[in-house]
Amino acid sequence: METLEATSELQSRLSSLSFSSFPGITSKQGDNRPLDRLQSTDLSQSQPKSQADMDDTKEESGQHAEDNQEAPAELVLGEAGEENNSAGSCQLSAEMKAQMPPLKLPETWTSAALKELKAKLRMEEDSVVTVYRGDIMTVHVPTVPEAKKVCWEFATDGYDIGFGIYFDWTPVTNRSITVHISESSDDEDEEEELEGHVSNGDVEKGSKTQTNSNLAEILPVYRQDSHLSVNGGSHEFPGEGTYLLKFDNSYSLWRNKTLYYRVYYSA
Repeated sequence: METLEATSELQSRLSSLSFSSFPGITSKQGDNRPLDRLQSTDLSQSQPKSQADMDDTKEESGQHAEDNQEAPAELVLGEAGEENNSAGSCQLSAEMKAQMPPLKLPETWTSAALKELKAKLRMEEDSVVTVYRGDIMTVHVPTVPEAKKVCWEFATDGYDIGFGIYFDWTPVTNRSITVHISESSDDEDEEEELEGHVSNGDVEKGSKTQTNSNLAEILPVYRQDSHLSVNGGSHEFPGEGTYLLKFDNSYSLWRNKTLYYRVYYSA
């Protein structure tokens, strides 16, 4: 009996010591929850709201719902406005295109007088240039009041070269003939900004372009046997603008091309 009483008293002391060490834990919580999920809770924060508070909440919710119903209507109006603006821009572009006269095909010819042309152009400044592999040389030729046509002649040493002509309808601000040399990727970026589409395409098959409010295609870019004969031609001014004569060596991976060329006006 003494042993049992001593054991009972020891268990009672251990039990009281255990609960006093963890004041936030009751015996019921200890039985039903793992220790790592136990936490103190302030029950005053979870009291139900009064009826007046609930009514206020309903009124605020209704007000937010009304605001949300009005917002899509404004959004639809904004989208409709953008669509109208887009339609107006397309109509303006169509009107500008309708005002442009159709472009005639150029007159072209070839000549066997390669040596004579090359000898003559070697005596002229900037008439013999190297178009490096992967590059495109574009000659910008603005229209002038004193002439009615633009004319060109060119030849190459040893190998062919791509050639094509475009016309930029943008009003002329500079009457000087200028030359721009670029890599094929730079030239495509430039034409995308100007035309809004991908430019030259395969020189073997001719360029594929679309006419827009600024740039029109007169002669697609094709590889010409300019190493075998002189290539020449002319085109009558369709109006005020700038011709773009393209000498395309973008298809060549290894060979630079020596180009002999001249561009002039004719009445």
